[in-house]
Amino acid sequence: MPEPTKKDDGQPEEIVAPDSGDAPSENSVVLTPKAPSMKKSADTKATPIKVWSLGDGQPPEELDKQIDTPPLSILLIEKPQSGSINVGGDISFVAKVEAKDLLRKPTIKWFKGKWMDLASKTGKHLQLKESFDRFTKIHTFEMHIIKAKENYAGNYRCEVTYKDKFDSCSFDLEVKEVSDGSQNIDIRSAFKRSSEGQDDAGELDFSGLLKHRQGREHKQEEVPEVDVWEILKNARPDEYEKIAFMYGITDLRGLLKRLKKTKKEEKKSEAFAKRLEPAYQVDKGGKIRLVVDLADPTVELKWYKNGQEIRPTPNNRKYIFEHKGTQRIMVINNCQINDDAAYSVTAGEEKCTTELFVKELPVNIVKQLEPVKTTVNERIELECEVSEEGAKVKWMKNGVEVPTGVRSRYRVKSEGTKHWLIIDDATKDDTGTYSLMATGGTTEAHVQVELKPLKILMDLQSVTVLLGQPLKLNCEIYPGNVPGRWYKNGQLIQPSERLTIIHRTKNHSLDIESSTIHDAGDYTFVPEGYTQTLSAKVHIIDPPRVHLEALNVQDNTVTIVAGNKLRLEIPISGEPAPRVVWMKGERVILDSGNRVRAETFADHTCLTIDIAEREDTGNYKIVLQNEAGEDTASVKIKVVDIPDAPEAPLVTDVGGDWCTMTWEPPRYDGGSPILGYFIERKKKQSSRWMRLNFDLCKETTFEPKKMIEGVPYEVRIFAVNAIGVSKPSEPSKPFIPLAVTSEPTMLVVDDVTDTTVTMKWRPPDTIGAAGLDGYQVEYCIEGTDEWILANKELIEKTRYTITGLPVEAKILVRVKAINAAGASPPRTTQHSILVKEVIEPPKIRIPRHLKQTFIRKVGEVVNLVVPFVGKPRPKVNWLKEGQPIDQTINIRNSDCDSIMFIRKAERKHSGKYDLSVQVENHIDTATLDIQIVDLPGPPQAVKIEEVWGNNVALDWNPPKDNGNAPIIGYTIQKADKKTMEWYTCIEHYHRTCITISDLVVGNEYFFRIYSENMVGLSESATATKDSALIVKEGLQLKIPEYNDRDFTEPPIFTQPLINTFAVAGYNATLNCSVRANPRPKVIWMKNKITIIDDPRYRMFSNQGVCTLEIRKPCPFDGGVYTCKAVNDLGEAQVDCKLEVKGGFTFFELMKRGVPLHLIDKYMNESKTSEKSESEKKGSI
Repeated sequence: MPEPTKKDDGQPEEIVAPDSGDAPSENSVVLTPKAPSMKKSADTKATPIKVWSLGDGQPPEELDKQIDTPPLSILLIEKPQSGSINVGGDISFVAKVEAKDLLRKPTIKWFKGKWMDLASKTGKHLQLKESFDRFTKIHTFEMHIIKAKENYAGNYRCEVTYKDKFDSCSFDLEVKEVSDGSQNIDIRSAFKRSSEGQDDAGELDFSGLLKHRQGREHKQEEVPEVDVWEILKNARPDEYEKIAFMYGITDLRGLLKRLKKTKKEEKKSEAFAKRLEPAYQVDKGGKIRLVVDLADPTVELKWYKNGQEIRPTPNNRKYIFEHKGTQRIMVINNCQINDDAAYSVTAGEEKCTTELFVKELPVNIVKQLEPVKTTVNERIELECEVSEEGAKVKWMKNGVEVPTGVRSRYRVKSEGTKHWLIIDDATKDDTGTYSLMATGGTTEAHVQVELKPLKILMDLQSVTVLLGQPLKLNCEIYPGNVPGRWYKNGQLIQPSERLTIIHRTKNHSLDIESSTIHDAGDYTFVPEGYTQTLSAKVHIIDPPRVHLEALNVQDNTVTIVAGNKLRLEIPISGEPAPRVVWMKGERVILDSGNRVRAETFADHTCLTIDIAEREDTGNYKIVLQNEAGEDTASVKIKVVDIPDAPEAPLVTDVGGDWCTMTWEPPRYDGGSPILGYFIERKKKQSSRWMRLNFDLCKETTFEPKKMIEGVPYEVRIFAVNAIGVSKPSEPSKPFIPLAVTSEPTMLVVDDVTDTTVTMKWRPPDTIGAAGLDGYQVEYCIEGTDEWILANKELIEKTRYTITGLPVEAKILVRVKAINAAGASPPRTTQHSILVKEVIEPPKIRIPRHLKQTFIRKVGEVVNLVVPFVGKPRPKVNWLKEGQPIDQTINIRNSDCDSIMFIRKAERKHSGKYDLSVQVENHIDTATLDIQIVDLPGPPQAVKIEEVWGNNVALDWNPPKDNGNAPIIGYTIQKADKKTMEWYTCIEHYHRTCITISDLVVGNEYFFRIYSENMVGLSESATATKDSALIVKEGLQLKIPEYNDRDFTEPPIFTQPLINTFAVAGYNATLNCSVRANPRPKVIWMKNKITIIDDPRYRMFSNQGVCTLEIRKPCPFDGGVYTCKAVNDLGEAQVDCKLEVKGGFTFFELMKRGVPLHLIDKYMNESKTSEKSESEKKGSI
């Protein structure tokens, strides 16, 4: 018989007892052993049966129980509600969580019964959805049940978790039948497939979670009973499928498994005169006797439990073995749940088996809970006694399970049959109805927690405090652990950095470090939970004071612009309110004045001047008086205006496009320092002035620039202070700019030999209106004052070589710019130049990408540029692992670098290359590591190791050639012999053996394997020589023979080449497509001449598409191009004509509106291309 279904903790599910009255679920397996000890139950008419439970459901008494006071939900703002539907109908359950105080989405789980998580059951009958509303900040979780079945009914639960918060809700689903039908559970309903088949994937099977209710009664039609088991026992195996289809059984596999285990008609046993009963039942803690009668008492007998032999031990009284004549008896004492198993006994070579079912008795309440009435902070202890030791019980408060975790306030204790619920420090929130639930009953009791009577040991006292002094209020009450709240004028006081609330046992205090006027008022202390209060009054006194710091001005000086209105508000303080007097000198300012007046308010005083004048400047005095004292303060008022206009400026110096001008500050600065000046200029004949500086000029000199030579100008000045801009000064006398160019810039030494020195420089920063005619180069031998002219005629270039110099002489060089206005100031070298060529030691500068292994594929171009420095020109030498390099490798050296070029890389080019650069006795070396990789070879010795069931085991050896790169995996493909279409089973597989599963029965397969490295898959695969036939037991497959189709064909061009026009200097491509089998060889020709190893051409071929790329073609590249495809069956070719048009002229580009810098770049590229083309033609 099958083993019982296991719970999550590894223990078997309990078996529904025959007298429990529960009906088996729709998909439960019903076993009816014919034991003589089983009798009909008094309250049921059917034969007692045993049901294998598939899960824990909600007991009916829990479903029907109403919770009077449900707990307040922590997270859920809308809970799922119970509902009922007809069979085949749809229903949805909705739960909502408010996310205003949540930083992330909460976690939700849906359960059926106690343990089944519905997340793994989603499919066509169950859908779980989530949504979030950004406006209302609410998460909505929905569970949709589609086309419900009768076994979907039961209790469901929704659990929401967020960090340390937890909330749950239970609800019921009732599924009603549309029409009355037979409810008898038989083999036909037990073996209906639920979720194992692919067609019904995702269907919910909740039959194991349902506990059938005793009160549910349905009117059943009388249907003639058919014993399908007897029909199957007497039928041939080839008729099983037909019988299952006739009686609506879909789980044929489960049917065959159970059928093998059913009792068959056996021949008369030679060893046993009487065998074991098919099944036994015993209560938990009881005793059971298993008896067999032997035909031969001398035969050896062994007992087994779940296949493990039971051996008698002296100290173990669990199993007792007895002999009575030919009877052999095994007694099992104190039966427990783990004794629920399959037992068997062997006599010689014969064996008989049975099943033992252990029924767990309900746990009853022996001692009821007693009501408790206590006060806060006391210990509460609820005690209850049950009928069995170690029984599992559940404590509830107001119908909600009591949390008993590590951080919980509740402690649960059990000792023998007694159970306690302990609350160490009781609060008023602990008031409620507490209950204990056991499998055999429930007991409850009411707990009432009340406050202790309040006693005032020290009342609050009214105080008077000087402003800024500490304030402290104290009181003492009993009990001491009662918290309380402080109020001021009826408003709750919250602690802060300035205000501290302290509670130490009986003492409650309110401390204020520095009192303020706002701290005055009525203070009240309210103990929490009591109606009594303690009150006191606080008075704050303060001498008068003027708060000039509120003006936030330096030196208490207030500045105002003449003509504006001044309203000066100065905060004052004092308790009671002081008398205020404003004075300027000996004159008192009254509040009834017209233009100047003083006003006083509750918290500040105000001085108002409607229109400020220069005479209002001066010191103002404020006097405050009240009963607590007197205070005085002074404020200075300063009236400012714009400055006077400056005198006319004087032009002291004139240049080519600039001049230097000076002026005197204005006589009156307006009472505010001069911040700077604005300068304007205009042409003499013009009337429009142009400002030259937008940032203030701090000095009294300025140099206007960007003027036109030969044109007369005038300038004028504006003075600026913090108030504004003055009127303009008188214009200066007219002046005309004219000057030579500035000196050349960046004069440096370019090269030095034994007799020459090459200098280079940049043009002057400033060139006059006369332009630049050329440069004059002079040199002077160190130790003399004579400057020698090096160039007799002016030069336009900014580079010149001085020749005929004595060896090892030291010279100074200077350069002048010449124009119509004369020579510019010379630019002279800062240090003397030694006329001698300098030796620079060689240094190889290896690029970063060449400091590691340089990897390229076979057939790719290798072009390595290694720069170096050294003078005179170094000697360069290349070696490969100490030997001269191959002739196929091209080396080109220049003054500053060395280039290694391999037109078509091969595997033999891999290795370490040594580069040495030598200047006289100085040598520098470097090593380059080059790795040329290729596709790997196919694997070796691919063979089929074993074929069993729907599986095939393959084994192979790594390829001989790994392509100069490590093998990173294998690709395994399979092909049905009927179609020989290859399908990939697995990619990037690392081992050299594999088992291919889930093959179709009756098919014959071939397998092939590709090897893979960093370049890619091997070009060919190694296939198995033999095929693997997946044999179906009991059937013979006749494989028809088919002739293989011949897919070979000669080359055919499906897309020909087309005539093309290309623009000189821009890449052009020619494309065509060809179809052939086997793969053809593609040859490109120009004017009937094959193109081989020409770097100006790039040829591609991918999936039959052939491409020829011509890099930067010129008119010489025009002609007839031919693409030729050749294989063993024939050849084909197509051709086209390519014409290369010349580039655009300068005039055409100007007409098209191209910018000058782009035209210059295009013309330079065209010249470079034509020059290189002419050199190639000359070499040919």
